[in-house]
Amino acid sequence: MTLDRRTFADRPTLAKELAEAVADRIRTAIAERGEAAIAVSGGSTPGKFFMALGKFRDIDWTKVIVTLVDERWVDETSDRSNALLVNEKMLQGPAAVARFVPLYSGGDEPTSDAVAKTNALVGALPKPFAAVILGMGNDGHTASFFPGGDTLDEALTATGPTLAIHAPGAGEPRITFTLPRLLETDGLYLHIEGEEKATVLEKALGDGPVDEMPIRAVLRSGAPLSVYWSP
Repeated sequence: MTLDRRTFADRPTLAKELAEAVADRIRTAIAERGEAAIAVSGGSTPGKFFMALGKFRDIDWTKVIVTLVDERWVDETSDRSNALLVNEKMLQGPAAVARFVPLYSGGDEPTSDAVAKTNALVGALPKPFAAVILGMGNDGHTASFFPGGDTLDEALTATGPTLAIHAPGAGEPRITFTLPRLLETDGLYLHIEGEEKATVLEKALGDGPVDEMPIRAVLRSGAPLSVYWSP
């Protein structure tokens, strides 16, 4: 495992530094491949990071594609939608012209037909991602790799881009990129904040089964990972 752990004095500083790191990845991907795709996480943690990243005026946002690492199976108008958060916090100002690719494809459940629609969209994303930014829950989940998830094993091993997952701790049904697809990236980041998350990470770095703390699948993948943490 190649783990680069970075600690910041406060959350605004972390957000600024992470935004600068991801912006560099975006610029490099555009220079080398003509476009850049990034996958970001939702939840309560990344708001400041989203706002900081969206303000870069030296990025050609017309060549940037933004998608989500995972999503609750809810409409974009729902306050539970990660897509709503990205649109409100990141895709404003200079970044408003970036292209957003949602994971939710309609309906009350992520049926096989609905997931197929999502896969048709995300299957056209350029590879590799310029950056993938993960979060982590206090239960050790990342993306929608939840303990007890009904498709957890497949989500950690399948090569197909996304799949549906239901889990006791997930609330709504979810759709998530698979781990192999998320690892196809120039830069992999884990954004966590607070002492409790630091404790969870230390536990995950120890011995124990992946299905107990699915973040271990990322930590044990061998992929270089940059951890950005602040109190």
